[in-house]
Amino acid sequence: MVPVHQFMIENWLNLIALIWFLICFKGYMFYARRRSFDTPCLASMLHMYRKEWMLRMLTRDVRIADTTAIANLERGVSFFASTTMLILAGLMTILGSTQAAIDVVADIPFAMTATSAEWELKILLLISLFVYAFFKFTWSLRQYGFVSIMIGGAPLPEEKVSDMQIDAHASRVAKMTSMAANNFNLGLRTYYFCLAILGWFINPWLFMALSGGVVYILYRREFKSSTLNTLMMSAGE
Repeated sequence: MVPVHQFMIENWLNLIALIWFLICFKGYMFYARRRSFDTPCLASMLHMYRKEWMLRMLTRDVRIADTTAIANLERGVSFFASTTMLILAGLMTILGSTQAAIDVVADIPFAMTATSAEWELKILLLISLFVYAFFKFTWSLRQYGFVSIMIGGAPLPEEKVSDMQIDAHASRVAKMTSMAANNFNLGLRTYYFCLAILGWFINPWLFMALSGGVVYILYRREFKSSTLNTLMMSAGE
């Protein structure tokens, strides 16, 4: 068995690349969640719109349009959940043909040679992340199902409930909808970072650059995008 210190010396660049990736992956997840509470972003603005949606839903006798909208959101999440299962099946297949895959990548310019063990560890990292994404997508699906139940159990206008009860129910349904959307968003972010891992099969430096690039893209889209500006304009801010 190779001593730990010798393994670290021989694979120092790969270890640095992996640590950098984990910092980018977990660090951005933590940053985006914390900033969503005190900074305008897609998550916070959309939650506001969901609250307005649910307040209007409670004024309608017929809520077919609302349940249809939730069903459309569920279909999008279901597509990614099914796609994730297909990707996992493909990755498991690649594990059985490691040497052939290494030979293909070796022909790419600037590609660094990798042992079978290194290649399999990279594939296992991809598998782990796609499993994480699958759990996020399926949990999002269940939460959207809960939203449908909450809409079905919402009081009707003729019941003459108090404004406080209406606001409380709208807040609960909007929060559950935002939780489902946030889990879907976590799954999508994982997809982005999995694309960065593909660079690791070529070169650790490329892997680190792509990891930083993914963080930049996600930050721009969620905190500085024209989409966010449009949502804020619609909100009158």
